[in-house]
Amino acid sequence: MKFRRTTASLALVLSGALLLGACTSPEETTETPADTPAATDTTQAAEPTESEAAEPGTDADVPAACLQDVGITATQDGEVRYTAGPGDWSGYNSITYKTYSTYNSAVAAHMFSSFVYFGTDGTICDNKEFGSYEVISDDPLEVKYTINDNAVWSDGTPVTINDYLMDWAAQNPEFLVPGYASGENPDAAVVFEHVSSSFAQYVPEGPQGEVDSKTFTVKFTNPYPDYKLTIGSALPAHVIAKHAGVSPQELAQAVLDRDAETVKKAAEFWNTGWIYNPGELPADLNDVPSSGPYKLKAGGWTAGQSLTLEANENFFGTPAATKNLIFRFIDDAQQVQSLQNGDVQVIQPQGTVDLVGQLNNIGDAVTVDTFSSLTWEHLDFNFREAGKVDELDAEGQPTGNQVDSPGSVFADGQGGLKLRQAFAYCVPRQQIVDALIKPISPDTVIMNAREVFPFQDHYQEVVDAAYGGEYDTVDIEKAKALIAEAGIATPIDIRVGYRSGNQRRTDTVAAIKASCDQAGFNVQDTNDAKFFDIALPSGDYDVALFAWAGSGQITSGENIYATGKGQNYGKYSNKDVDAAWSELTATLDTAKQIEATKKIEKALWDSLYGIPLYAHPGIAAYDSNLQNVRATSTQDQISWNAPQWLNS
Repeated sequence: MKFRRTTASLALVLSGALLLGACTSPEETTETPADTPAATDTTQAAEPTESEAAEPGTDADVPAACLQDVGITATQDGEVRYTAGPGDWSGYNSITYKTYSTYNSAVAAHMFSSFVYFGTDGTICDNKEFGSYEVISDDPLEVKYTINDNAVWSDGTPVTINDYLMDWAAQNPEFLVPGYASGENPDAAVVFEHVSSSFAQYVPEGPQGEVDSKTFTVKFTNPYPDYKLTIGSALPAHVIAKHAGVSPQELAQAVLDRDAETVKKAAEFWNTGWIYNPGELPADLNDVPSSGPYKLKAGGWTAGQSLTLEANENFFGTPAATKNLIFRFIDDAQQVQSLQNGDVQVIQPQGTVDLVGQLNNIGDAVTVDTFSSLTWEHLDFNFREAGKVDELDAEGQPTGNQVDSPGSVFADGQGGLKLRQAFAYCVPRQQIVDALIKPISPDTVIMNAREVFPFQDHYQEVVDAAYGGEYDTVDIEKAKALIAEAGIATPIDIRVGYRSGNQRRTDTVAAIKASCDQAGFNVQDTNDAKFFDIALPSGDYDVALFAWAGSGQITSGENIYATGKGQNYGKYSNKDVDAAWSELTATLDTAKQIEATKKIEKALWDSLYGIPLYAHPGIAAYDSNLQNVRATSTQDQISWNAPQWLNS
């Protein structure tokens, strides 16, 4: 297993060299678009599923939420089939801001190993088959990592510090573009618009150790709360080095020596070498090695239909239970029928009333799990002012040109806070929850925080300190008065953007329109299949509707809400929020973390960053003859333990 954290993407710099940055991602339907991630911050675990509570850990040293020993000693012939949703696979390097989605992450989870992974309730589990880590100093915080001597890529190359040196370089804009962090190179801020470099930010010196070593140390600038998650999986540095025309040792030493010019030679392949035309895998599969239980199967990709992984015969840990793991690309609306037909054996769609009814009608042939989810729905305002923006082509790639943008009417230079408040007063949050969510999950409530969930211990404490409940009930007259104070002529066109193909979001926008149009807005449903590729990163929306998919992180929300961070798509900036994040990311004290979270939530409500709606109810269904399936509340989705799935 591996941990999908804030990781690297690459950007085109003014010199013409391709350099590395980083990003996590939001979630839409059942996937995280270009981004996943990543990711909601959670300091408490979700409630266990019904099946989870009935299955205690078989090893006293392993928490019940983590992987259990289910007796797998050899790989069985055959196949297991799963769909993460309609999104096609888009490349082996799944950690650029363009490719980081739950679709890609579901595949990558079984091709890249890491020191830790998320258990079903957000517990951080140790992957002792891959390696170990230990804190060797508290002040400063320093951690020693040891990779298993037997850990190798599927081509036989050992997994070493070299891979993590490249991973660190990929997240270090100051190393690659001097002047970025100091502000001495203002153009670099444009280059790294989507960067979130937690590895480089909190470990400025990078991994320390000998080239080719199985051990290394990292020293943190702060007692970083998510230190266990900073070192995740890594891409194969030896493949990058081969295509850069240098030896793996030369590339690793270049990182240690801060030789950015040598590292830059690797960037073009890093950017483009692992992204393929739909359905076309590389001729040489040694370019896409695996350090996990599965690897890409030759000829196993049919564009728009499926991707097949096969068991990695060189895997150093517990072997995959079933030889072939097939990912099907299926729309939410078709998943129940596909499950009933046997086209897939496992699904985890977004729940609707109709979908739950369809599942119940199948009967005992299918097992249905419901559970609390660490994914939450929200509306985010666009704070961008009018001005020049980078033009994107139909695939979401920069053309090199700039075009005029009107910005958003909610920006502080236009309607500002008054208009954002007016919109918040007319959004029928309770109606949305009652009509779309409660029929599936009767206990669901309006969510009034972002960094803590309604089912977690400190939720009400945080909400009481941050929010007065003023937007819980629709008040059209109050909205009209605020629009008048904002001085914007009505009707006011409001583009609500989201990824198309999600009926629940279509119904959400319809409910908002029916209410907010009464106040003087003209709500427009601007859903698009490429919303996350083009409209969201370019700011071509007024309100964005999507979900963040989370796990067990404490600090990842900084990347969403702090000034200039990679997932702050709407260009929000607030000094109080920034200051509170600085407090939160510099302490291991739980009480101090909670106090900082209160400050963050209050400032986000006071300035109205956006409007939280609800935590997603989790629903998973699978063939009752399939063994070892375990639902999870985290962003990893139900396929987190797919290497254990076994047909009866």
